[in-house]
Amino acid sequence: MKDSMKKLSRMAALGLCICMLSVTALAETEQTGTDTQSSATRQENQLQPGHGQGMPSGGRRMDGMMQQGGNRGMQDMRRRASGNGQASGTPAQGTQETGEQPVPPSGQDGERPELPPDMNGTQGMPDSGNPPEMPANGEQAAQNGETPPELPADGALPELPADANGEQTAQSGETPPEMPADGERPELPADANGDRPEPPAGGRGGQPGGMPGGMDAPESYQAAHTLTESTTGGTYISENSDENAVLVQSGTLTLDGFSVEKTGSSDGESADFYGINAAVLATDGASLTLTDAQITSDGTHANGVFSYGQGTTVHVSDTQITTSGNHSGGLMTTGGATLNAENVNVSTSGNSSAAIRSDRGGGTMQVTGGTYQTAGVGSPAIYSTADITVTDATLRASASEAVVIEGGNSVTLENVDITGSNTVLNGQSTYKTNVLIYQSMSGDAREGASEFTMTGGSMTAQTGAMFHVTNVTTSITLQDVDFTYAGDSQVFLDASSDSWGRSGSNGGHVTLNLVNQDITGAIVSDSASSVSVHMDADSTWTLSGDSYVTEFEGDLSQVDLNGYTLYVQGEAVTQ
Repeated sequence: MKDSMKKLSRMAALGLCICMLSVTALAETEQTGTDTQSSATRQENQLQPGHGQGMPSGGRRMDGMMQQGGNRGMQDMRRRASGNGQASGTPAQGTQETGEQPVPPSGQDGERPELPPDMNGTQGMPDSGNPPEMPANGEQAAQNGETPPELPADGALPELPADANGEQTAQSGETPPEMPADGERPELPADANGDRPEPPAGGRGGQPGGMPGGMDAPESYQAAHTLTESTTGGTYISENSDENAVLVQSGTLTLDGFSVEKTGSSDGESADFYGINAAVLATDGASLTLTDAQITSDGTHANGVFSYGQGTTVHVSDTQITTSGNHSGGLMTTGGATLNAENVNVSTSGNSSAAIRSDRGGGTMQVTGGTYQTAGVGSPAIYSTADITVTDATLRASASEAVVIEGGNSVTLENVDITGSNTVLNGQSTYKTNVLIYQSMSGDAREGASEFTMTGGSMTAQTGAMFHVTNVTTSITLQDVDFTYAGDSQVFLDASSDSWGRSGSNGGHVTLNLVNQDITGAIVSDSASSVSVHMDADSTWTLSGDSYVTEFEGDLSQVDLNGYTLYVQGEAVTQ
C-alpha cells in the first residue's frame, strides 16, 4: 500500500512538472515569435551609428513605400498590441530588480509598427525571416555622421531630388517619360514646327570628324551580288533600294571587263557614310581592283564606286562611271579607307554629287589622269573630308564650286586643268567662289587646319572669287598656276565670317604662300579673320581693289598697287 501511494505521489509530481514545462515552453515560443517579427523594427529604431547594420534611409524601404503609388504616400504606421502596456522607452515593471534588459517596443504607444510593403507589395519580414538586404557597398545608415532624413509625418511623398535646373522631377503631377523597352534613346521632343532636331554632332562613330554620332554602321549589307573570288566579264544588276549591286567584304579580288547597272534609291545619310546602295562597295578591310568597267547608277544616294573603313583599299582603272541621281558621287571614300583611280572618267548629273567625293571619316584618295565632270548644284569636281591628291586630270563643275575642302583635310592638285562655275548658291552658302575652304561643324570632317596646294596646271573661275575661306584655319600654296578670273568679281581671296560657326569667331585664317606665282585681284578680310601673305622673289601680285592683310612677307616692289591701296595691319603701305 505504501509502495502504491509512493508511486501515485511520484506520478502526480511528474505530471505537475510536465505541465509546468509545457506552459514554460509555450510562453517562450510566443516570445520568440514576437521577437522575430519585430527584429527589423528594433534594428531600425535602436541602431546607433557604428552598431550593426541599420536600414539605409531612402533604400529598399522607401522603394517599397513609393511602389504603392503617389496617391497613397507614405504608409501610416498601424500597430499591434504588444501586451506589456508600456509606452516606448519605458522599462517594464520589475526590470531594474531583475537586471534584465527588455526589448523596447518601437511604437510610441507600445505597439510594434507593421513593416512597410516590399517591392512585391508584401508586408512584414521576408520568408527567410532575415532583415532586408543591406546596400552592396557595405555602408550603414548615417555612417557618415549625417542624420538620415525623417519620414514625412503627413503621409505625403518625400520631395524628390532636384535636377540640373533645380526642378523636382514629377512635382508638377506629370509622369516622367518611360525609357524605351528596347534600350533605344528616347525620341527628342519636337519643336514648334513639329520638327525634331538632329543628334548632336560628333556621336556617330570613332573616325576623324566623328563617325561619331547617332548613326552607326550597318550590321550587314544587302547586295544583289556578294563576290568572294576574282572574275572576268559579266553584268551585275541591282534594282532594289538600299542594295549594292556588287559587294566585297573580305579578301583580295580583281574584277575585269565587267559592267554594273544600279537602280533603286536610299533614304538618309547612311548611304553616304557607309556605302549602302552604292553600285560597287568594298568594306571590312577588303582589297578590290576594278579594271575596264562600265558602271552606271540611276537613283538617289546611289554612289558609283565606294570604299569604306580602315584597311579597305579600292583600285579603279580604265573605267567609266556615270551617276544621274542626287547625292550620287562618282568615286567615294569614307571611314578612313583608301581609293586609287587611274584613267577613270566620271560624269555626275545630280545635285550634291561630286565626281571625287568623301564624307564622314575621310580617308585617302589618289587620282591620276582621267576626266571628272559634274552638272548638278552643290556638286563640285572635288569635295574633300579626306586627303585627296589629283594629278594630270581634267575637272569641270558646271553649276558649283570647283573644289570644296571641309575641316582639317587637304586637296593637292598637280598639273590639272580645273574649272568651276558657282552660278547657284547651295545650302548655307552666301558667297560665290571657285574654291571653298570651311568647317561646317556638322561632325563630318575632322577638326584642325586644312591645306590646299596646287602646282602647275590651270584654274578657271567662271563666277565669283577664286578662294573663300571661313570658320577654319588653312594654308594655300600656289606654284606656277595659270589663273583665269571671273568677270563678275575682282576678289582673288576672301577670308571672312559666313553661315557656319559662332558669330564673331567664325572668320577665316589664311596663310597664302606664293612660289613663282603671279596673281591678280584683291585680298580682303573682316575683323574676325586674318591673312598672311608670303611671296618669294619670283612671284607678283597685281591689285584690282583695295586689299587688307594681317601680315606681308616679301618685297613690296613685287606688288603692283594698280591705283588701289594695300593695308597691312590696318596701315596703308607706300612703295
